[in-house]
Amino acid sequence: MASREEMSLSFGSAAGVYESGRPDYPREAVDWMLAPVREPGRALRVADVGAGTGKLTRTVVEAGAEVVAIDPDPDMLAALRAHVHGVPTFVGTGERMPLPDASVDAVLLGQAWHWVEPVAASAEVGRVLRAGGVLGLVWNIRDESDPWVGRLTAAMHGSHAEEMLSGEGPQVAAPFDVLEARSWHWTRSLTRAALLDMVASRSYVITASDADRSAILTAVGLLFDERRITDATGTEVVDLPYVTHAYRGIRR
Repeated sequence: MASREEMSLSFGSAAGVYESGRPDYPREAVDWMLAPVREPGRALRVADVGAGTGKLTRTVVEAGAEVVAIDPDPDMLAALRAHVHGVPTFVGTGERMPLPDASVDAVLLGQAWHWVEPVAASAEVGRVLRAGGVLGLVWNIRDESDPWVGRLTAAMHGSHAEEMLSGEGPQVAAPFDVLEARSWHWTRSLTRAALLDMVASRSYVITASDADRSAILTAVGLLFDERRITDATGTEVVDLPYVTHAYRGIRR
């Protein structure tokens, strides 16, 4: 089995399926994370850290902010530039950002805080945030209150994020205190190809052996066949329920 570090750096080799398979983030969640630093007539400066292919980046752009995207993997940033135009990109991590002190109003991490060392990353986020700035953390998690979704997770294996959120939740350190939390329930329709891409984009599957990866994707394909419906366009899809969990903390 791959190490945690190998898994955290595995996504660039699967940037295409990541972009195809992973969901975007609800605008409501982004607006909520940024609300404490909104000021009339002033554009927000936001760093999207662990930006990947730009799933969160594009929603932050739609929310009217000026964004810089940071990720440790150059291949993911190349995919981001292809899908989200005009956003500066930099190689970096939550623990080391190529940004000046007090240079942004908010630092957001989508599907990423569970990969960082929270004490070091909290300190680094505090360095680049202005006083009163926001740290926003957000995850899209499949809603396992649906038994079929639970079987899907069993087939594709759980993730570090799911383990963290089902336990104590995200941890932060100085200069942050308690995190506020909110969640949103929604449903996403996926074709067979998109569902398989979602599974294939996960670090456990990316780093699995060819035989294990094939077995996982075969099992997921059978689950698709069990639940599939035909939508208004005649396309076979499954409706996959999600819960988006968002957290925000204010820099002291």
